[in-house]
Amino acid sequence: MDRIPILKLGGVLIVTIQVDMHDRLALALEEDLTAMIVRTGARAVLIEISALEIVDSFIGRMLVSIAAVSRILDADTVVAGMRPAVAITLVELGLELTGIKTALNVERGMALIQSRLAEEEEDGCGGDREVHEG
Repeated sequence: MDRIPILKLGGVLIVTIQVDMHDRLALALEEDLTAMIVRTGARAVLIEISALEIVDSFIGRMLVSIAAVSRILDADTVVAGMRPAVAITLVELGLELTGIKTALNVERGMALIQSRLAEEEEDGCGGDREVHEG
């Protein structure tokens, strides 16, 4: 089965979706991201979706699910590069991207993430997380 590559840059995991997402691939991405967040201690996930022309309700729900799991593991999620047609489709489907920050492009997405990480450092919150494994 195909997998979507996940790159690590500092405390950020970067996912660039360059293929049409199908249900199994979306589920595999959620599993892979969850495992990498725990393994690497990543503080944020950037998902770049500019290549996606169509998003159905399942893929929309998977993005929300990925963000929820990431948040529980103390990592923010930013979705970058959403096409206008995809945004319109998500609204028409009634899907709210709860817990997901959005950015027009990767550069702005990384700026959002860096801003959050800098705020945590200033507040003294960086590094205070605990991960408990079963």
